Amino acid sequence: MSDPDASDAGDASDAADADEGPVVVLLDVLPNGRPDDDRPQSRKTPVAYGLGVDSFRLYELALDEEAEASVSDRIGLDGPAVGRYHEASYDELTRNAAAEVEYAVEAIVDADEERFVDFYNEAGPITLRLHQLNLLPGIGEQLRNNVLDERKRGPFESFAAVSERVSGLHRPREVIVERIVEEIGKDDLKYRTFAGRED
Repeated sequence: MSDPDASDAGDASDAADADEGPVVVLLDVLPNGRPDDDRPQSRKTPVAYGLGVDSFRLYELALDEEAEASVSDRIGLDGPAVGRYHEASYDELTRNAAAEVEYAVEAIVDADEERFVDFYNEAGPITLRLHQLNLLPGIGEQLRNNVLDERKRGPFESFAAVSERVSGLHRPREVIVERIVEEIGKDDLKYRTFAGRED
């Protein structure tokens, strides 16, 4: 299966190899299968839910019986630990998986800060009246203009630099995380910047 998730995000030591396909962060692991599966236990396979590192898509994975997997692990969808997988909706997640989404997003953002700082450097207009920066929680016209003015002086190198250089934008990392979590949890958003977009 092809997918826009690549395995270049994060530290190479904890990410799957490139030949193991798209990489997900595990949100929940059910070693005895799904609770709503009425088949005998001997016919159930371990199941996990994961969040795509690049696309922020949600997946349900059938795990190999011998796979050792825990919440927050990174795993390649085409690697030996995964039998098959398919995209899942937020509503299909277990309660535990849904509770882990924000932590997983934070881990992905922290492991690849440059990618998300570049959003502040590269975000552009969506329509004549709406800019991508305005999709971030708490960013109105004034803050947007402050970001645009400041990035003309040079690109931002880190979240700390965004916070220092843009008056009024105190939590640039957190507003990115909040927007990503919102895009993951809501299917009916008109505009998407991070979750589920094709590259």
